[in-house]
Amino acid sequence: MSTSHSVTTPKIAKPIQGPGLKVPGVIILQFLLIFIVEACEFQFTKVGRITGIAIWIAFFGALYLGRRGTSFAAVVNPPIAFFFSTIILMITIGGVGLHLTKIGLDLVTSLSGASFYLISGAALGWAIHFYKSYKEKKVAKAELLTSSL
Repeated sequence: MSTSHSVTTPKIAKPIQGPGLKVPGVIILQFLLIFIVEACEFQFTKVGRITGIAIWIAFFGALYLGRRGTSFAAVVNPPIAFFFSTIILMITIGGVGLHLTKIGLDLVTSLSGASFYLISGAALGWAIHFYKSYKEKKVAKAELLTSSL
């Protein structure tokens, strides 16, 4: 006797109820995540893998938690947020102060430490953005065709 059992996996709900984050929410979420993780890592070492993983989480978390139409902001913002949080942290925690030569050198060092994560996250994020926008246009076109009939 053989019996077939159908196993259903429970669907995991998003942590944010409703349609998702708007563009300002995506930007604030990404900046705070990158800033807090980078501040913690900056206390012990220079910018590296932990901040890079936070950058990846910022890219893909915003693509997952954002509303329809927020994918562009989710892809564009993490490098900008990383840049500004690095400057803020170098001036305050890093002890560089406002010396332009030291800020420039430390900024290049920090950017080079996270460059792999910025480039790979941006490449995958842009691919997801273009796929989502293609899919949204296809759905809108189908809705337009059905509503005109």
